[in-house]
Amino acid sequence: MNKWIGMGRITKDIELQTTKTGTEYAKFTIAVNRKKDKNGEQKADFVDCTAWGKTAAFVQKYFKKGDGIVVEGRFESDTYDAKDGTKRTKWGVTVDNIEFPQGGKGKSEQTNSDVANFQNIDPSDIPF
Repeated sequence: MNKWIGMGRITKDIELQTTKTGTEYAKFTIAVNRKKDKNGEQKADFVDCTAWGKTAAFVQKYFKKGDGIVVEGRFESDTYDAKDGTKRTKWGVTVDNIEFPQGGKGKSEQTNSDVANFQNIDPSDIPF
């Protein structure tokens, strides 16, 4: 199973971009704090993230540099040729879901469910 969840802060303002075929995407980096070391020092890992479609538009609209964010997605690698001719591998997260941290702005993006079309259900209609 390939699932990654991280909470951190956005390192710079997010720009929405569009592919040649018209699909929107947003690339951004979040700083995720590590547990403090034995000397009490706080270090962070910087995680590159890519969101697509409605999720990309959502993150660009509601988040800016310094905001806290919760990202859920999958770790993916990309191999490329460096300028010196060597093969390199870059790791990042392809975003499936984005949420505000607890106590945030009160909105969340759930890309795996069709929340917009949800209708109230009468409890008497539930078959159990």
